[in-house]
Amino acid sequence: MRNKILWFDKTKIELFVELELCQSDHRVLDPCLNHHCKKGKVCEVDEENTPMCVCQDPTTCPAAIEEFEHVCATDNTTYDSSCHFFAQKCSLEGTKKGHKLHLDYIGPCKFIEACMDAELNEFPLRMRDWLKNVLVSLYERDEENNLLTEKQMLRVKKIYENEKRLQAGEHSLDLLAHDFEKNYNMYIFPVHWQFGQLDQHPVDGFLSHTELAPLRAPLIPMEHCTTRFFEQCDADNDKYIALEEWANCFSIKEQDVNKDLVI
Repeated sequence: MRNKILWFDKTKIELFVELELCQSDHRVLDPCLNHHCKKGKVCEVDEENTPMCVCQDPTTCPAAIEEFEHVCATDNTTYDSSCHFFAQKCSLEGTKKGHKLHLDYIGPCKFIEACMDAELNEFPLRMRDWLKNVLVSLYERDEENNLLTEKQMLRVKKIYENEKRLQAGEHSLDLLAHDFEKNYNMYIFPVHWQFGQLDQHPVDGFLSHTELAPLRAPLIPMEHCTTRFFEQCDADNDKYIALEEWANCFSIKEQDVNKDLVI
């Protein structure tokens, strides 16, 4: 099998930063100040000074400076930024095209090579290890930043202090597979934790395409099996990934799937 760059390493854990709309510092009471609008919409007031959400004009989006600010959509169109994409998606609200249009990945559209079966089997090995390393890194830097909740800290502490823990680094697939079998319990919480990080809008125990975006969008340009992996996770093909399906994708045993671990 050809050599390829492994994306799941400890130097990349800070790539995941959800894009949020910035709020201005208003000195005068603004009806829109605490009126939240989803991506692609902005708040405006009507004649009675009542706040409402309307589609954002793409021309009001900040111009992209770097190439990584571009995004590729599922219609294989490159947009200048996520702001431009969500504004366009909003303008198509209620249409068949708009319903099918999603943000696919970060960066301009490019050729994504096919994912072979053998490569697909490798994907969860690396990602599982990467999730564990992300949590350990957050734990190490959590004293001042409050990156984890108290309950999460207690869970990760057990992993962090375990002398058998495989240290972060580039490891062979055989070693990753062996470590998962030998230290299986260390991987249960990281898999649940990532599900909880994504299950936000709404918190309902299912991951939609939109909720998966913060994880999958940065991955696709560097890990070409990403799309196929998440499609495979949706075992019943209902366009949503349930916690049980998610855990199964990472080979977490059915008896170890626990909603109480999504904290």
